[in-house]
Amino acid sequence: MQTHPPMSPISLRLPAELKARVQHLAAARQRSANALLVQAVAAFVEREEQREALRQECRAAHEHYLRTGLHVTQAEVKDWAARLGEDREAAPPVCHI
Repeated sequence: MQTHPPMSPISLRLPAELKARVQHLAAARQRSANALLVQAVAAFVEREEQREALRQECRAAHEHYLRTGLHVTQAEVKDWAARLGEDREAAPPVCHI
């Protein structure tokens, strides 16, 4: 027996055209409009959480650079990436000031 997580109702106002599109797609997929909307919201939240995590990682990296001055140049990264396909894998560039 499959158990589902507890659900909590939410009110969502959609423009009439979008509501009709959701209902049409739900009918074509033989699913409820609610199921499609739950799937869409879950996908959106997952994507936005990943974007926020990347944004935070970038912010931390930038703050680290500001504190230490350690970096690699674009040319160094491009040179390293170009060598990745060779027989022996190239070591990544070393951070420097």
